[in-house]
Amino acid sequence: MKNRYPTRQISVGSVKIGGGAHISVQSMSFSKTKDVEGTLEQINRLYFAGCDIVRCAVLDKQDADALARIKKSSPLPIVADIHFNFRLALQVAEFVDAIRINPGNIGSAKNIKAVVDACKQRNLPIRIGVNSGSLEKQFEDHYGRTVEAMVESVLYNIKLLEDFDFTDIKISLKSSDVERTMQAYRALRPKTNYPFHLGVT
Repeated sequence: MKNRYPTRQISVGSVKIGGGAHISVQSMSFSKTKDVEGTLEQINRLYFAGCDIVRCAVLDKQDADALARIKKSSPLPIVADIHFNFRLALQVAEFVDAIRINPGNIGSAKNIKAVVDACKQRNLPIRIGVNSGSLEKQFEDHYGRTVEAMVESVLYNIKLLEDFDFTDIKISLKSSDVERTMQAYRALRPKTNYPFHLGVT
C-alpha cells in the first residue's frame, strides 16, 4: 500500500477514522428506517459480516423516532443521513454517533449553527456529502457537473462548518462516473486534511 496522506482524526462512536487509523468499513441499511425490526436485522447482518459503521436514512420524524429505538439495540455506531431538514438533525443528534449532511442544503447560517452546536454537545462528527447530481446551483451554473464544481462545493461546505469553529469533519464525494469521483478526490486532497469517505455503489 502506498503511504497515506496525514489527516485529522475523528471518532464515530468507538471507531477512529483518519490520522493513521485502520481503514474502516461502513455500509447502509436499505430498509425504511421506520421499520425498526427490519433495519435492526440488516444492521446485525452487517455486524457479523465485519462492518464497522452503519448509515441510516432519516427522511421524516417517524424515521427519527424509530432510529432512537434502533440505536439502543445496534451493535454498530450509527450515522444519521439527513437531507434538507435541519430539525431532524437536531433530534437525532441526541443519540446517534455521527451526522451526514450537506451544509449548503440545510438552509440559513442559523440552521447550520444549530446543527453544529448540537453535534458539539456530544462530540459528534459531521460527514459532508457532496453529490455531482445535486450540487448547489451556484457551482453547477458556473462549472457544470464537473470535478471543479464538486471540489468547490466541498470547500464551500467545509467553510460553512469552520466558520462556527467546527472541525470534526469527514468528506464524501460522489458521482455516477467512477473516474470523475476519483479525479475529484485527487484534486481535493492537497486542499484539505480532513479524512475521506469513499462510497461505492
